[in-house]
Amino acid sequence: MLTDPQRQRAAQILRSAEHSRTPVAPLTEAFPEIGTEDAYEIQLINIRRRVGAGAQVRGHKVGLSSPVMQQMMGVDEPDYGHLLDDMELSQDRPVPVSRYCYPRIEVEVGFVLGDDLPGANCTPADVLAATERVVPALELIDSRIRDWRITIADTIADNASSAGYVIGEGRDPRGLDLKAIDARLTHGGELLAEGRSDAVLGDPAVSVAWLARTVARFGVPLRKGHVVLPGSCTRAVDVTAGQTFTAEFTGLGPVSLSFT
Repeated sequence: MLTDPQRQRAAQILRSAEHSRTPVAPLTEAFPEIGTEDAYEIQLINIRRRVGAGAQVRGHKVGLSSPVMQQMMGVDEPDYGHLLDDMELSQDRPVPVSRYCYPRIEVEVGFVLGDDLPGANCTPADVLAATERVVPALELIDSRIRDWRITIADTIADNASSAGYVIGEGRDPRGLDLKAIDARLTHGGELLAEGRSDAVLGDPAVSVAWLARTVARFGVPLRKGHVVLPGSCTRAVDVTAGQTFTAEFTGLGPVSLSFT
């Protein structure tokens, strides 16, 4: 367990790395006693600072939502980060790669909430009832930790390695089998990655319900209008300038993002 001054110092290290786009050594090297609770508090220090400077919370993302990634990180549950309005990307505007340290793209079935979600007792049925639409989504992940040498504490503190996102129009989830949405990521007609929505905890609605219950412990609600990214259907793909990625989802349609 870290002291409050240590948490503040760790948050400053990550904040400076993000602003300067200069990756730093894993926090676990400088703060070997860091735990999961410390990491979430460090994340919140930087989120509160950004909100205090005018940013708005638009939703949340879930990471480590596949058993393979959890085993790799040595954990038995996902993690989460915040989505802010200054992280929103557009299909119509290319994104400068120079803004980031080690950008990668992930393919997700996103949720746009039409009602608030309950907290501690949230179920997948609650998620479906509160969802206005499910949307094709791309998440831009990045790590302010050098060479992606992250532990679970590093990625949580670093806002679950989140950097940006873009969503498409989508549709009402009723009548759609959320466990059987096929997803393909392409660039210039070349298939880069593919997967299916049940890669996300067996059902992406399960991931959203987990998130609602988990953030409730920190007094954080999932509100009407929020976007929730429940985890990637595919492996992450490295991003370089000049690329345009398109993700296509059965029953949802496509979403694209270009980089310069």
